[in-house]
Formats: sequence, structure tokens, C-alpha cells
Amino acid sequence: MKETSKAVARRLRHPDFVTRYLVGQGLDIGGGGDPIGLYAELFPGLKGARIWELTDGDPQFLTGVADNSLDFVHAALMLQRMADPREALRHWFRVLRPGGHMVLTVPDEDMYEQGHWPSRFNHDNRWTFSVFKTKSWSPVSLNLIEVVQVLGVQADIRRLEVLDSGYRHGLPRFDQTLTPVAECAIELVIRKRPQAETVAGGRINPDGQLTPKDVFLLTGLAVETPKR
Repeated sequence: MKETSKAVARRLRHPDFVTRYLVGQGLDIGGGGDPIGLYAELFPGLKGARIWELTDGDPQFLTGVADNSLDFVHAALMLQRMADPREALRHWFRVLRPGGHMVLTVPDEDMYEQGHWPSRFNHDNRWTFSVFKTKSWSPVSLNLIEVVQVLGVQADIRRLEVLDSGYRHGLPRFDQTLTPVAECAIELVIRKRPQAETVAGGRINPDGQLTPKDVFLLTGLAVETPKR
């Protein structure tokens, strides 16, 4: 099934995808058969998404794409095909501008591979993924929480979700992504921290003072103005 298309309705229920994550000019790694740009009318902030396929070069390195040049990078079920997922993440993160977002999905190893390696369902897969496990049946298992640490202090994880709402755990083993409802994946959204946040060690609101009118509009609470 077309996994990017399958994710559209779910993503539209989360405003951040429309107002923050898929906004501006981006890169859609491996999206030729099911591009995110096909749904630009549903994501009005999405101004363009260049598709990167093998004919453009090794997607692990994105050779020729300038540092800090893109508002978002979208990669649906591609990281598990890379020779070195950590190296791929470094380059996908490299091309993001500060404040931009990387939107990734990877197969969840239990829901997709279902305890069998090599993959029965996709022979291009080189790795399996979990959010975090201390023990896995897979000899090539990677914990996303550990892998993301290669990005360093600029990595700001905004979303990490196991996409199992359409998955049926009671069925015999088969590729449930062939159904119209099961994603069998993990979704990860990482924001690239600007330099000021990196130095400060976090995203901190600026100093200042709201007027009594601002406080009332934001909270509905009246603030008395001190008498002179």
C-alpha cells in the first residue's frame, strides 16, 4: 500500500503537521511512487517537495544538497534500507535549516517483520527498528531513541509514536501494510534547534512582560493595574 497516502488522514488530525512540520520547501526521500507533494492542497504551508530517488544519488549522503537549506525532510520507510542509518540521519539532518523538521517513518520490527529475519516482506530492508528494547529477536535491531543521539544537541524530538491503531495482533503472520488501515510503523519528528537554543540548552521564552489586556485575552483572568 501507499504508506504516505495512508498517513495523510491521520496527520491532518494533528495540526502540527499542517502548521509546523510539513511547511516550506522540503525533500521527499524515496517518495517517487507516493510523494507527499501530491497532497500539497491539504497542507497549505507546503510550498514544494523535491523527490530524491536513487537516480539522484545515494540517499544516505544527499551529495549536492546544501547544508541548512531545507525547511523539512520527509522519508517514509527509507531508513531501514540505508547501509548506515546513523550516517543517513546525520546527512538528512545536515540539510535542514535551523528550526526545520525531519519527518520519518520506519517499520516497527514486531508489527512488520513479526519475529522473522531476513525480511519475508521486503528484501530491501537491512535493519529493524523499535522505539526501545533491552532485548530483541532481531539480529539487526536498532532502538530509535539510541540512534537519534548521533544528531547531538541540536536534535529536538517533537513526536515519537508507534502507529499501531489499525494493526490486528491476533491475525496469523502476514504483511498487514497490504491492508488499507495498518501502518505497522513508528513515526519520528525531529526539529533542528537553532544555535541560540543549542547554547542555552533548551527552548526558552524571551524575557518580557505581558500587558493586563494580553493576560486577559490569553487566560480570561483580569489583572489589576498597580495604583500609583
